[in-house]
Amino acid sequence: MTTDTTTRPKIRQRPAAVVLTPSAEARVAKLMADAPEDAIGVKLSTPRRGCSGLAYSVDYVSAANPADERIETPGGTFFIDGASVLYLIGSTMDWQEDDFTAGFVFQNPNAKGACGCGESFTV
Repeated sequence: MTTDTTTRPKIRQRPAAVVLTPSAEARVAKLMADAPEDAIGVKLSTPRRGCSGLAYSVDYVSAANPADERIETPGGTFFIDGASVLYLIGSTMDWQEDDFTAGFVFQNPNAKGACGCGESFTV
């Protein structure tokens, strides 16, 4: 009689590439509440643009891409563009408002520099 003593390795859930603050999650919820009918979530990407090379872009998404990272938030699904994940690992995304401006603010440990106006960054 033989006994199988092999055990399956436990699968650990890997942390999300980007951490959303409660304020950012609330903003995603507001965006999804006002979203176009075909929107299934909000997507963060880093298109090539600006003086430094890359910029942050947040847009509605109407179809899931299997290459994108998916984060479930209380207010809706948040996607991260698969091609942008490497530029964003370890980042924190926040929503900040004051009397003059409102927008998502990123703390990105991969960013090596930014342009003077803050619109773009380089890795």
